[in-house]
Amino acid sequence: MRDVVIVDAVRTPVGRRNGGLSTMHSADLLGESFTALFERTGVDPAVVGQVVGGCVSQIGQQAFNVARTAWLSAGLPLEVAASTVDAQCGSSQQAADIAYALVASGVVDVAVAGGVEVMSKVPIGSNVARPLDLGVPVPKTYFAQYEYTSQFEGAERIAKKWGITRADTDAFGLRSQELAAQAWAEDRFATQLVEVDAPNLGEDGKPDGTTHHVARDEGLRDTTLETLAGLKSVVGEDGVHTAGSSSQISDGSSAVLMMTAERAAELGLTPIARIVDTCLVGVDPVLMLTGPIDATRTLLERNDLTLDDIDLFEINEAFASVVLAWQRELSGDIDKVNPNGGAIALGHPLGGTGTVLLTKAVHELQRTGGNRAIITMCCGGGLGTGTLIERI
Repeated sequence: MRDVVIVDAVRTPVGRRNGGLSTMHSADLLGESFTALFERTGVDPAVVGQVVGGCVSQIGQQAFNVARTAWLSAGLPLEVAASTVDAQCGSSQQAADIAYALVASGVVDVAVAGGVEVMSKVPIGSNVARPLDLGVPVPKTYFAQYEYTSQFEGAERIAKKWGITRADTDAFGLRSQELAAQAWAEDRFATQLVEVDAPNLGEDGKPDGTTHHVARDEGLRDTTLETLAGLKSVVGEDGVHTAGSSSQISDGSSAVLMMTAERAAELGLTPIARIVDTCLVGVDPVLMLTGPIDATRTLLERNDLTLDDIDLFEINEAFASVVLAWQRELSGDIDKVNPNGGAIALGHPLGGTGTVLLTKAVHELQRTGGNRAIITMCCGGGLGTGTLIERI
């Protein structure tokens, strides 16, 4: 296996539902992140061997291999191939892990990974909409094997199993908002953000030739525990999750440029991190969202590390109980987790979030001088993505 390094990692701001990025075509939004990698590093995009993108709702403007469409729409070399993968919420992290494997194994020397989701235009579940009459994604034979649950139900069952209360989830939701606000106040995201000029739409719903500038994450809310306590549960009166302790419907994209250490040296580049290991684990599809626990264990055991050896954890805040169960099961130090806020405050553009988290982790290690980080996500269907990186 060859050493694989990250040369740069970028993300757009994460737009709120029907917010600043909602007028973007998904391919154009992903193209913004792709293009930024080469503008920032000076690397010739023609040296890229493959591009791997992540996207969950591959229908409408996100169909037809959106990673390839984004690459071509951005005017990047047509000879560079691209593919789009679906690992549910972990799609772009799995894209990054596949890109890493392509480089580590010698298939290519240089790869780009990324992801996108414009949930304002392509809502979650669009690709299984009943009016299309294309059948259902889960056959009857599945029910003989497992109970079918939604992610909301899985999050609530996790809370019950690990004794997580409404007060716990409200407090975690507030934590996410406060840490994200602090990160913005201290300009911690400056090294990773790609600002976007998004089109304005006319009365006919089409671009009118003018644009507006999107430079900040739009999901942050000024809130209190009292405000959060007054929100209704998303699943029945006894549920512990609300809109204030669950990830937000969002729009956004991100991308990572990786290559062998030798190729980076040949190109005169200074890498910012090394990818040590990756994993994709299967977990109980009924609880569904416990993947970060198993992914973390896998990466630690396989690399002879302990939690104390890790300086930073980026765990997707799909629901507060996902992170809190991880903390309770592994006795993890919550101060090392999502120090700049997570998806509860910043948003969760599904297929774009994995490389958003990887981008955040790479730049946070650089900012703080930390050594190692683990990035992990829960995924629909009972999966967990994991990536272990080291600062260079």
